[in-house]
Amino acid sequence: MDYTLITGACGGLGKEFCRQLIKSDDLFLTGRSEKLLLLKEELQRIEPNRKIEIFEADLTNEEDRKKLFDYADENGIKFSGYIGVAGADIQKEFLKYTPEKVVFQIRLNFEANVAVCHAVLKRRAANLKILSVSSMSGSTPMPYFAIYSATKSALINFYTSLRFEVKDAKITVLAPGGIPTREDVKRDIEIQGWTGKLSAKPAEFVVKKALKGLEKNKRLVIPGFFNKFVYGLEKIVPMPVKCSFVAKKWKNKEKDAF
Repeated sequence: MDYTLITGACGGLGKEFCRQLIKSDDLFLTGRSEKLLLLKEELQRIEPNRKIEIFEADLTNEEDRKKLFDYADENGIKFSGYIGVAGADIQKEFLKYTPEKVVFQIRLNFEANVAVCHAVLKRRAANLKILSVSSMSGSTPMPYFAIYSATKSALINFYTSLRFEVKDAKITVLAPGGIPTREDVKRDIEIQGWTGKLSAKPAEFVVKKALKGLEKNKRLVIPGFFNKFVYGLEKIVPMPVKCSFVAKKWKNKEKDAF
Protein backbone atom coordinates (compact mmCIF):
# COMPACT_ATOMS: atom_id res chain seq x y z
CA MET A 1 0.00 0.00 0.00
CA ASP A 2 1.52 3.28 -1.14
CA TYR A 3 0.66 6.53 0.61
CA THR A 4 1.67 10.18 0.57
CA LEU A 5 2.60 11.28 4.08
CA ILE A 6 1.58 14.84 5.03
CA THR A 7 2.80 16.33 8.32
CA GLY A 8 1.06 19.33 9.84
CA ALA A 9 -2.05 18.15 8.01
CA CYS A 10 -4.53 20.07 10.20
CA GLY A 11 -3.00 23.51 9.62
CA GLY A 12 -4.22 25.80 6.87
CA LEU A 13 -1.51 24.93 4.36
CA GLY A 14 -1.50 21.26 5.32
CA LYS A 15 -5.26 21.00 4.77
CA GLU A 16 -4.92 22.55 1.33
CA PHE A 17 -2.27 19.99 0.36
CA CYS A 18 -4.68 17.28 1.56
CA ARG A 19 -7.59 18.69 -0.45
CA GLN A 20 -5.59 18.84 -3.65
CA LEU A 21 -3.72 15.55 -3.25
CA ILE A 22 -6.74 13.46 -2.24
CA LYS A 23 -7.80 13.63 -5.90
CA SER A 24 -4.80 11.53 -6.91
CA ASP A 25 -3.14 9.98 -3.84
CA ASP A 26 -3.98 7.80 -0.85
CA LEU A 27 -2.99 9.85 2.19
CA PHE A 28 -1.30 9.22 5.54
CA LEU A 29 -1.97 12.26 7.72
CA THR A 30 -0.31 13.26 10.96
CA GLY A 31 -0.56 16.14 13.39
CA ARG A 32 -0.93 16.89 17.09
CA SER A 33 -4.65 17.63 16.97
CA GLU A 34 -7.87 15.68 17.36
CA LYS A 35 -8.92 17.56 14.21
CA LEU A 36 -7.33 14.76 12.20
CA LEU A 37 -10.53 12.72 12.38
CA LEU A 38 -12.64 15.66 11.14
CA LEU A 39 -10.16 16.22 8.33
CA LYS A 40 -10.36 12.56 7.33
CA GLU A 41 -14.15 12.78 7.19
CA GLU A 42 -13.98 15.90 5.01
CA LEU A 43 -11.53 14.28 2.60
CA GLN A 44 -13.57 11.12 2.34
CA ARG A 45 -16.57 13.19 1.30
CA ILE A 46 -14.44 14.58 -1.54
CA GLU A 47 -13.05 11.20 -2.64
CA PRO A 48 -14.95 8.33 -0.96
CA ASN A 49 -12.80 5.62 -2.57
CA ARG A 50 -9.43 6.96 -1.46
CA LYS A 51 -7.61 5.30 1.45
CA ILE A 52 -6.76 7.65 4.32
CA GLU A 53 -4.71 6.80 7.39
CA ILE A 54 -4.38 9.18 10.35
CA PHE A 55 -1.91 9.08 13.23
CA GLU A 56 -1.75 11.71 15.96
CA ALA A 57 1.88 12.45 16.87
CA ASP A 58 4.15 15.14 18.25
CA LEU A 59 6.95 15.01 15.70
CA THR A 60 9.38 16.73 18.06
CA ASN A 61 9.14 13.58 20.19
CA GLU A 62 11.39 10.77 18.99
CA GLU A 63 9.18 8.11 20.60
CA ASP A 64 6.10 9.47 18.81
CA ARG A 65 7.96 9.33 15.50
CA LYS A 66 8.95 5.74 16.20
CA LYS A 67 5.34 4.80 16.98
CA LEU A 68 4.15 6.41 13.75
CA PHE A 69 6.54 4.41 11.59
CA ASP A 70 6.05 1.23 13.63
CA TYR A 71 2.36 1.57 12.75
CA ALA A 72 3.26 2.00 9.09
CA ASP A 73 5.46 -1.12 9.19
CA GLU A 74 2.81 -3.20 10.94
CA ASN A 75 0.30 -2.28 8.24
CA GLY A 76 2.61 -2.78 5.27
CA ILE A 77 2.58 0.91 4.35
CA LYS A 78 5.14 2.33 1.94
CA PHE A 79 5.47 5.96 0.97
CA SER A 80 5.33 7.33 -2.56
CA GLY A 81 5.24 10.90 -1.28
CA TYR A 82 6.26 13.07 1.66
CA ILE A 83 4.92 16.60 2.15
CA GLY A 84 6.67 18.18 5.16
CA VAL A 85 4.45 21.05 6.29
CA ALA A 86 4.73 20.98 10.11
CA GLY A 87 6.52 24.01 11.54
CA ALA A 88 6.37 26.79 14.13
CA ASP A 89 6.77 30.47 13.22
CA ILE A 90 7.66 31.85 16.67
CA GLN A 91 8.87 35.42 16.35
CA LYS A 92 10.57 37.39 19.13
CA GLU A 93 13.91 38.61 20.42
CA PHE A 94 16.14 35.57 20.99
CA LEU A 95 16.75 36.38 24.69
CA LYS A 96 13.00 36.31 25.32
CA TYR A 97 12.81 32.63 24.39
CA THR A 98 12.63 30.02 27.12
CA PRO A 99 15.18 27.21 26.74
CA GLU A 100 12.27 24.87 26.01
CA LYS A 101 10.99 27.04 23.14
CA VAL A 102 14.48 27.25 21.60
CA VAL A 103 14.66 23.46 21.45
CA PHE A 104 11.02 23.09 20.36
CA GLN A 105 11.30 25.37 17.34
CA ILE A 106 14.57 23.86 16.15
CA ARG A 107 13.23 20.34 16.57
CA LEU A 108 9.92 20.93 14.83
CA ASN A 109 11.19 23.06 11.95
CA PHE A 110 14.32 21.07 11.15
CA GLU A 111 15.03 17.93 13.17
CA ALA A 112 11.53 16.46 12.87
CA ASN A 113 11.31 17.28 9.17
CA VAL A 114 14.63 15.62 8.38
CA ALA A 115 14.04 12.63 10.68
CA VAL A 116 10.67 11.95 9.03
CA CYS A 117 12.28 12.27 5.61
CA HIS A 118 14.91 9.68 6.60
CA ALA A 119 12.20 7.27 7.78
CA VAL A 120 10.22 7.78 4.56
CA LEU A 121 13.28 7.05 2.43
CA LYS A 122 13.74 3.77 4.33
CA ARG A 123 10.13 2.86 3.46
CA ARG A 124 9.93 4.30 -0.01
CA ALA A 125 7.77 3.10 -2.83
CA ALA A 126 8.57 3.63 -6.49
CA ASN A 127 8.56 7.14 -7.96
CA LEU A 128 9.02 8.87 -4.60
CA LYS A 129 8.23 12.60 -4.43
CA ILE A 130 9.38 14.80 -1.54
CA LEU A 131 8.30 18.38 -0.91
CA SER A 132 9.40 20.34 2.16
CA VAL A 133 7.89 23.66 3.18
CA SER A 134 10.52 26.29 3.87
CA SER A 135 9.81 30.04 3.66
CA MET A 136 10.94 33.28 2.05
CA SER A 137 12.23 33.98 5.55
CA GLY A 138 14.81 31.26 4.94
CA SER A 139 16.38 33.16 2.08
CA THR A 140 18.25 35.61 4.34
CA PRO A 141 19.09 36.07 8.05
CA MET A 142 16.26 37.79 9.92
CA PRO A 143 16.85 39.52 13.29
CA TYR A 144 13.95 38.96 15.72
CA PHE A 145 12.97 35.98 13.58
CA ALA A 146 16.37 34.35 13.91
CA ILE A 147 15.57 30.72 14.75
CA TYR A 148 12.77 30.55 12.21
CA SER A 149 14.86 31.97 9.37
CA ALA A 150 17.84 29.78 10.30
CA THR A 151 15.81 26.56 10.40
CA LYS A 152 14.00 27.35 7.15
CA SER A 153 17.33 28.12 5.49
CA ALA A 154 18.64 24.80 6.77
CA LEU A 155 15.77 23.00 5.03
CA ILE A 156 16.68 24.60 1.70
CA ASN A 157 20.32 23.56 2.09
CA PHE A 158 19.46 20.03 3.25
CA TYR A 159 17.03 19.19 0.46
CA THR A 160 19.22 20.80 -2.19
CA SER A 161 22.02 18.49 -1.03
CA LEU A 162 19.70 15.48 -0.90
CA ARG A 163 18.82 15.91 -4.58
CA PHE A 164 22.41 14.88 -5.41
CA GLU A 165 22.29 11.82 -3.12
CA VAL A 166 18.84 10.51 -4.03
CA LYS A 167 18.72 11.07 -7.77
CA ASP A 168 15.82 8.72 -8.50
CA ALA A 169 13.32 10.76 -6.44
CA LYS A 170 11.77 14.14 -7.12
CA ILE A 171 12.78 16.56 -4.35
CA THR A 172 11.51 20.13 -4.09
CA VAL A 173 11.54 22.90 -1.48
CA LEU A 174 8.68 25.40 -1.26
CA ALA A 175 9.54 28.94 -0.10
CA PRO A 176 6.32 30.97 0.12
CA GLY A 177 5.69 34.42 1.49
CA GLY A 178 2.77 35.02 3.85
CA ILE A 179 -0.18 32.64 3.56
CA PRO A 180 -3.30 34.09 5.22
CA THR A 181 -4.61 30.90 6.83
CA ARG A 182 -4.56 32.08 10.49
CA GLU A 183 -5.54 35.35 12.14
CA ASP A 184 -2.01 35.98 13.45
CA VAL A 185 -0.59 35.56 9.95
CA LYS A 186 -3.21 37.94 8.55
CA ARG A 187 -2.12 40.53 11.15
CA ASP A 188 1.54 40.00 10.17
CA ILE A 189 0.66 40.68 6.53
CA GLU A 190 -1.17 43.87 7.49
CA ILE A 191 1.74 45.09 9.63
CA GLN A 192 4.12 44.70 6.70
CA GLY A 193 2.01 47.08 4.62
CA TRP A 194 2.25 46.97 0.83
CA THR A 195 5.18 44.53 0.84
CA GLY A 196 3.18 42.07 2.92
CA LYS A 197 0.19 42.33 0.61
CA LEU A 198 2.31 41.79 -2.50
CA SER A 199 4.12 38.83 -0.93
CA ALA A 200 1.04 37.06 0.45
CA LYS A 201 -0.68 34.40 -1.61
CA PRO A 202 -3.72 32.17 -0.85
CA ALA A 203 -3.03 28.59 0.22
CA GLU A 204 -4.75 27.20 -2.88
CA PHE A 205 -2.43 29.18 -5.18
CA VAL A 206 0.68 28.21 -3.19
CA VAL A 207 -0.15 24.50 -3.18
CA LYS A 208 -0.91 24.44 -6.91
CA LYS A 209 2.44 26.07 -7.66
CA ALA A 210 4.22 23.72 -5.24
CA LEU A 211 2.77 20.53 -6.71
CA LYS A 212 3.40 21.72 -10.25
CA GLY A 213 7.02 22.45 -9.35
CA LEU A 214 7.34 19.05 -7.68
CA GLU A 215 6.12 17.29 -10.81
CA LYS A 216 8.84 19.13 -12.76
CA ASN A 217 11.38 18.26 -10.04
CA LYS A 218 12.28 21.91 -9.45
CA ARG A 219 14.81 22.50 -6.70
CA LEU A 220 13.03 25.55 -5.27
CA VAL A 221 9.52 26.90 -5.78
CA ILE A 222 8.85 30.55 -4.90
CA PRO A 223 5.17 31.37 -5.53
CA GLY A 224 4.45 34.84 -6.88
CA PHE A 225 6.34 37.30 -9.06
CA PHE A 226 7.01 39.74 -6.20
CA ASN A 227 8.56 37.02 -4.05
CA LYS A 228 10.80 35.94 -6.92
CA PHE A 229 11.86 39.57 -7.35
CA VAL A 230 12.66 39.91 -3.63
CA TYR A 231 14.60 36.64 -3.65
CA GLY A 232 16.76 37.91 -6.50
CA LEU A 233 17.19 41.33 -4.88
CA GLU A 234 18.39 39.76 -1.64
CA LYS A 235 21.31 38.21 -3.50
CA ILE A 236 22.78 41.62 -4.34
CA VAL A 237 21.84 43.77 -1.32
CA PRO A 238 24.66 43.94 1.28
CA MET A 239 24.03 41.84 4.39
CA PRO A 240 24.17 44.78 6.89
CA VAL A 241 21.54 46.62 4.86
CA LYS A 242 19.22 43.59 4.75
CA CYS A 243 19.56 42.80 8.45
CA SER A 244 19.11 46.43 9.51
CA PHE A 245 15.95 46.68 7.42
CA VAL A 246 14.51 43.47 8.89
CA ALA A 247 15.48 44.40 12.47
CA LYS A 248 13.76 47.76 12.21
CA LYS A 249 10.68 46.15 10.72
CA TRP A 250 10.30 43.35 13.28
CA LYS A 251 11.85 44.72 16.50
CA ASN A 252 8.55 45.55 18.18
CA LYS A 253 6.57 42.59 16.83
CA GLU A 254 6.27 39.39 18.87
CA LYS A 255 4.39 36.16 18.15
CA ASP A 256 4.29 32.82 19.90
CA ALA A 257 1.20 30.84 19.05
CA PHE A 258 2.79 27.46 19.85
